[in-house]
Amino acid sequence: MNYKKIFNQLGIILLIEAVLMIIPFVMSICYRENIRVVIAFAISMAAVSIVGALFKLNKPERESFYAKDGYFLVALTWVLMSGFGALPFCLSGAIPNYIDAFFETVSGFTTTGSTILTEIEHLPKSILFWRAFTHFIGGMGILVFVIAIIPKTEGSVMHVMRAESPGPVVGKLVSKLTASARILYAMYCAMTFALVILLRVGGMPWFDSVTNAFATAGTGGFCALNNSIEGYGSAYIEIVITVFMLLFGINFNVYYLLTRGRIKEALKDEEVHWYLGIIAVAVTIITVDLTLTKHHFLDSLRTAFFQVASIISTTGFSSTDFEKWSTLSKATLFLLMFIGSCAGSTGGGLKVSRITVLVKSGLRSVKKAFNPRSIETVKLQGKPVDEAVVQSITAYLAIYMVVMAASVFVISIDTWKGNTLLETIGSVVTCMNNVGPAFGNIGPTGNFSEFSVLSKIVLSFDMLAGRLELIPMFMLFTKYIIPKKERSISNMK
Repeated sequence: MNYKKIFNQLGIILLIEAVLMIIPFVMSICYRENIRVVIAFAISMAAVSIVGALFKLNKPERESFYAKDGYFLVALTWVLMSGFGALPFCLSGAIPNYIDAFFETVSGFTTTGSTILTEIEHLPKSILFWRAFTHFIGGMGILVFVIAIIPKTEGSVMHVMRAESPGPVVGKLVSKLTASARILYAMYCAMTFALVILLRVGGMPWFDSVTNAFATAGTGGFCALNNSIEGYGSAYIEIVITVFMLLFGINFNVYYLLTRGRIKEALKDEEVHWYLGIIAVAVTIITVDLTLTKHHFLDSLRTAFFQVASIISTTGFSSTDFEKWSTLSKATLFLLMFIGSCAGSTGGGLKVSRITVLVKSGLRSVKKAFNPRSIETVKLQGKPVDEAVVQSITAYLAIYMVVMAASVFVISIDTWKGNTLLETIGSVVTCMNNVGPAFGNIGPTGNFSEFSVLSKIVLSFDMLAGRLELIPMFMLFTKYIIPKKERSISNMK
């Protein structure tokens, strides 16, 4: 493993984090906040800068960059970015306990949205901004952001993109991956800016418009109000955020096709069809269920549409306390937590493309059971899916379930505090799928403050593993994930 190159690149990334902290630092001065907050950002910037500069001194002796190097760099980047990103919360006194601050920061960068905070509105604006800004930074991917602004060799870029990008396969928008990253971020920023303007038009204050746009774009869900979007009491704001949550849950390749005038090709995207179909079914079920329980039809439709969009996009905003809903409606949301959004989006979950392939693979197995001699292929977008991809998706699901089961077992130690089985399972499901809220005490009006230190560490790992799709996090603990004998991508034609 090329450690010198890894730490050299890591140094650059940490220096970029220090630069990003300048924005909330300046805000703390402009808003004339408590001197402790100003000092907290100053110390944090200094600490990140020093470590980043020391790492950058590692001059690589060779430029070869293997797949395992990419996985290791990505995992270490997310852990250290979260570790240093927690300092402003801790040093300012907003979240005095470092483990709590680390949990909150991991939740921010992974765009999970789970929180340990009980009082949000009383926090300094610079802290609230940094909290929401972590969503925006992590939404498209920390390393994708770095790739977009810093020239790199295409070989190292490919391994980093593969390790960080959500979904079963990684593709290019254009021939150069660096150019692809820049296109992705251009679209990401343009959509976020449009959302800020629309929220402001709806009467939301500028600060709230920006922070909520960051939380929506990153599909994270950190809101500036204690009771989330419900606190604004505006149907217009709910509808605008609902639409954008769904838009950010769609593969950005589709938007690229639209910008290039390839409308028919974009409209034929099968994953988007499944995504919209699942949403339509879920909204129908919940709307009917709410209407039958004596809710007004239009209110039921609006609420169902918002919460389905929030959960399937893994944003985690709430417009109502869905903990009070019937078992059927809550079960529908619970299933959506697993499904998640499209591959290549800012959302989490298993991804619609994986679910599609798994369903088709299962149907193929049933057909072959009745007719063993038949030759059946799994198709997506009308094209056969490589058998290796099908196998990798099945393997991913197996590892996913093992990690989830192990996490539930460890978290169950907390049951002496009164956590129910549903809350225990829900905490792992919502963190691994980067959703945010779950049910019971960690529902839309609850938080994770009562969980033990051990549980918060396990759940932080789950959030990172879910966001990075498992393998990169395992690379931090074992060197046997990737075989030693492999060719450097930099030497491949």
